[in-house]
Amino acid sequence: MTRFKIPISTLVLVHTCDLRVLVLERADYHDHWQSVTGSQEPGETLEETATRELFEETGIVASDYGGLKDWELSNIFEIFPRWRQRYPSGTTHNTEHVFALCVPEPVPVRLAPREHLRCAWLPWTQAAAQCFSWSNRTAIEALPQRIS
Repeated sequence: MTRFKIPISTLVLVHTCDLRVLVLERADYHDHWQSVTGSQEPGETLEETATRELFEETGIVASDYGGLKDWELSNIFEIFPRWRQRYPSGTTHNTEHVFALCVPEPVPVRLAPREHLRCAWLPWTQAAAQCFSWSNRTAIEALPQRIS
């Protein structure tokens, strides 16, 4: 039986207090950069999804840095046609919930090689410009107001 993704996901902005943001280059689409993101698994809370994805994609343990902050913000976006086969038939939109993690300085990242090729810690304006997803860009652009 084919297991489809749930059209609910989390976006985790990993940043420093001086607004450097971690971005990851996707392995399946070169030059497509993003923050940590991933779909909810059956039975998970949104925070559990965000915590799991953060660890799987970067090796970062949220609790080592005081835990995730739930922005209580969600975005609904159209799933790119090239990825729709991953979801139940007829699914065209995903609801993404935004979380953030503040680290004191850029920390070492252990990439999941099947998911990402490389990472960078960029000033927030550069990180936002680098991201291919409008919801990711918008979240990063809101970061200065969120942490002030």
